[in-house]
Parts: sequence; structure tokens; C-alpha cells
Amino acid sequence: MLSKIKFFIYLFLFFVSAQNIFPQFGNQKELLTISPFLSFEKVHAGIKIKFALKVNLDTTWHINSNKPNEDFLIPTEIILDSAAGMKLTDLVYPIAKELKFDFSEIPLSVYEGEFFITGFIHVPKDISVGEYYIPFTFHYQACNNVTCLAPEEIIDTLKISVVDFDTPISEINQDLFAKIEFEKMNEAKEKTGDDSVTSLLDESGFFLVLLLVFLGGLALNLTPCVYPLIPITVGYFGGQSEGSTKRLALMGGLYVLGLAVTYSIIGVITSLSGAIFGALLQNTYVIISIAIIFLLLSFSMFGLYEFKLPDSFVNKVGAAKSGLFGALFMGITMGVVAAPCIGPFVIGLVTYVAAKGDPFYGFILFFVLALGLGLPYFVLALFSGKIKKLPKAGEWMVAVKHIFGIILIGMAVYFVAPLLPKPYSTYALPVYVLLGALYLLFFEKNGNNVRGFKIFRYVFSVIVLAIGIYSIVPTQKNSIDWKPFDNAQFLEAKNSGLPIIIDFYADWCIPCKELDALTFSDATVIEESKRFIGFKADMTKTLSEEVETLRKEFKVIGVPTVLIIDSNGIERERITGFVNAETFLAKLKSVK
Repeated sequence: MLSKIKFFIYLFLFFVSAQNIFPQFGNQKELLTISPFLSFEKVHAGIKIKFALKVNLDTTWHINSNKPNEDFLIPTEIILDSAAGMKLTDLVYPIAKELKFDFSEIPLSVYEGEFFITGFIHVPKDISVGEYYIPFTFHYQACNNVTCLAPEEIIDTLKISVVDFDTPISEINQDLFAKIEFEKMNEAKEKTGDDSVTSLLDESGFFLVLLLVFLGGLALNLTPCVYPLIPITVGYFGGQSEGSTKRLALMGGLYVLGLAVTYSIIGVITSLSGAIFGALLQNTYVIISIAIIFLLLSFSMFGLYEFKLPDSFVNKVGAAKSGLFGALFMGITMGVVAAPCIGPFVIGLVTYVAAKGDPFYGFILFFVLALGLGLPYFVLALFSGKIKKLPKAGEWMVAVKHIFGIILIGMAVYFVAPLLPKPYSTYALPVYVLLGALYLLFFEKNGNNVRGFKIFRYVFSVIVLAIGIYSIVPTQKNSIDWKPFDNAQFLEAKNSGLPIIIDFYADWCIPCKELDALTFSDATVIEESKRFIGFKADMTKTLSEEVETLRKEFKVIGVPTVLIIDSNGIERERITGFVNAETFLAKLKSVK
């Protein structure tokens, strides 16, 4: 009863105010204009095309949203004439604003200014070739701060040309639809709070932010992309000559400082450009430089020379002995190696820093992130250096250094391999592993007088040999039916009515390899993926135009990134970092 009384009161106020504002209701059409857009100029039967309606509203007026807060207000609505069999589905309205007006006791849900309403038009499979003029109606009710006008409608027409399958079709209005989809993604974040890292940091004080970032750095040590740092750290510090605990601590500190310097530079670059995190490893010159550093460090393990600070500097600092410069230099290198660790936390941090646009703030946050990442390696440096001091000194320590040198050369081969043409890139590392194992078995004679170490070296060499043989022998690998990413095929897939998976990967990316080996090879995942069209997008090469285009088009911050797109061409899931088969399967099942 109360709502009916309110309705008649509003209706009375409406008629009184409308006489002063608009003598004729038809004049309110001037308040609002609409412009329809389609994603294709010509279409084939049986496909879906994107539809967008651009609405421009006078700045002093609003229209009710598609879900008004009062039941007597008229919602905004689009209706497509279905006489030709075409259907308008999956309509997405903008996020409404809650505004308080003098004539209403509660805030009303309204749209204002310029906005878009989007959806998909389904073209029937049995439709005949020809031109179709499809009427559609835009219903709305306009309001200002005094009153709401009578409901109104605008009728417009869409021209859709259906051609035969021999006639090529091409997309139009791509910039417009790309912008709408970007805005839609941002609106979804506003609705769901999806960017949890950004929200968490925004709601925290500065010192709490630093603590959270430090803990995030510690957590990165649980991700597979930092695995290479473990044998490298053991190899480098384990191969150092004997020294005091103070010297080992200094070396470990310099190693972590090197990590922090690299990450801080990345933080500054990110804050200025928002570029892909880990893009350094897409640069051929950077990759070759890293490989050379590993080779130089490995040569020192074989006794060719020793990294040493200038004598004048050594005399000044007293305790700083040989190896300190190498520790700092290696830490800087390892910062680049660890850069592709782009788990959800780091992607959130990259987004947060890029949005802030403050180079100093980016420097501090990534410096603290690196301290968290490097802390376990500081402890590992101390432990690795102490290993050698446990037994009595002897020739076996020379063999240990040689083993560590072989590991460092292996890392150089690992980074250079993606630059080689196939099949050399595939077999470079396995062949090196075989050669390294054979060297340790038959040519390394140091330490044979120590029975325990000799047994260890033989067992270790046999294990490495087995790994090399296993890696080099061709095996039948089960995986999702991937296609190399091609923009034309992708556009065709989007119009096929089937959902899509895109895996953005790089040959240097360890989590990418883990996804291939453990997740994409799972039988249940493969079975579920059969209803999807799968694409592999290679981000390995130097920062080429192709890679940059992909990065910008799909807003890829780092690899691995896996996109799951539904049958309407809308991105539903964005996976960063490694996920197991069970988690990935659940995400596939959630997308239709």
C-alpha cells in the first residue's frame, strides 16, 4: 500500500514539474543519442558478432540503470527484433552510479554521461545470403535532480550483410571493442575486488606494506622459477676457498645486495613504463651476457683465475678478500635469472607500482621484495661455505669445485639453448649433461684417495648420466592439442562459438615447462580441453614487434600467463604462474 502511495506522489510531482520543463514529452529525445556498432562488416551464417551501443546523455540528466532501486522506475533495456532469427544475448551494462536526488528518499541507480552497453548477436545457421535491416528498440527513463520524465524509446536499425563462406570477412571497430573489453575487465575488478594485492597494499600503511612485500619475497622461494638459484648458490659459495664466518656473511650479504639492485632497477622501470616483468630475459644480448657470466664464474671454479677486488680497495676494507666482487656480480646476475618469477603476488605488485608511477616508491618496494627473496640464499651461502670446512682439506675439495664449475656451465647452456635453432635448442642441455657426467666418471681423478667422496662422485655421476639419457631419448608426450598462436586463426576461433585457451610461454620460463610436464599432460585436463581451441603464444624471442603486440593486446605482464576465454569471446580466467592439474581442470570446467 505504501509503495502505491509513493508511486502516485512521484507521478503527481512528475506531471507538475514536467509542465515547466518539457511541454511535450517527445522533446526529451534531444537529451540522449545512441550509436550502434558491430564487430564485422560482413558475416557468415552461424557465427556470433559483437554488438555495442554507445549512449551519450546530456550532462544535466541521467537515465535509470537496467536495475533501478525503485520498483516503479523504468529500467534501461535493449530489445532486438527477432523476425530474421537473430538474437541479442549476453548483454553487459555499465556499473551504475548511486545518486541521491531531491525527489527521492533513497539513492537511485542511474547512468550518466557517455557509456556503452555490449552484447553478442547470434546469426542463425540456416539464414540466407543477403542484407538484413534489423530494428532494435532502446527503452529508457531520464531523470534530473528535480524529477523523472516519462519513459521513452528510440528505434534504430542495424544493417547486417550475410555472405557465403567463400567471401572473406574482416573485423571492424577493433579499437572500440578493445577499449570496451579493457573497461569491462576493470569494472569486473571493481565489482569483485579481484586485484587483491593492490587492495591489500592500498589499505595498509607504508611500513606494513614493506612487511607484506618482504614476506611476499620470502614466499617466492616456494615457486619453481627460483629453483636454478639453489644449485648455483651452492655451486658458487661451496666452491670458494676457506674463509671466516665474517667473510662468508659479507659475501652472502653482497650476493643478496646484487639481487636487490637488479630488482630495484626493475621496480623503477616498472613504475615508469609498466613493462613486462622479466622482459630482460627476452633480450638476446642480456641472455648471452648471463651465459658469459656463468662461464667466467665456472672458469674460476677450475682454477683459471679468481674474482678479486682491486688491491687498493682490499687494503682499505681489510676483511674484504677475494671473491667479494664475484658474489656481488653473481647476485646481480641472479636477479635477472629470478626476474620471471611472476606469481600472482608479483603481478599484483607490478600493477600496483605501475599505477603509482613513483620511481622511488617502486625502487623501495622491489628492493624489499628482493631482500625477502634473498634471505634464504644468504643462509644458504653461509651453509654452503661451511660444508667444505667439515672434513680435512685435501684433493677432494678441488673435485668439489670442478663439480660446481660443471653446474655453472650447465646454467650457461640452459640460457643460451633457446637462441639456437631446432633441434639444437632441444638437445643442447641433455647432451651437455651427458658429457658432464662422463667427465666426472672417467676423467675427474681428484679426491679418489677419499673413499666416501669417491663413492659419492660415482653415484652422483650415474644419476646425472641417467637424467641426460632420459632427456635425450624421444618420448611420446601427451598434452593439450595446441596450435601456434596466429591472429587470424584466433579471430576465427572467437567466432566459432567454442571456448579458447591461450598459453603465453617462453623457452627460458621454468614454470612454463612445469605446466607442460605436470598440468597440460594430465589425462583429465586433456579430455576436458577437447571442447576448447588451444593456442600457444611464444614470448621467447627478443622484444620483437610480434611479442610486443601480443603483450599489449592481451595485457600480459609476465609468463606463464594462461587465458581461458568463453564461447562468447570474453576472458573468464587469467592464470599466472604454475597451477596443478586439479586447479586447472576446475577452471576449465567453470568456463562454457
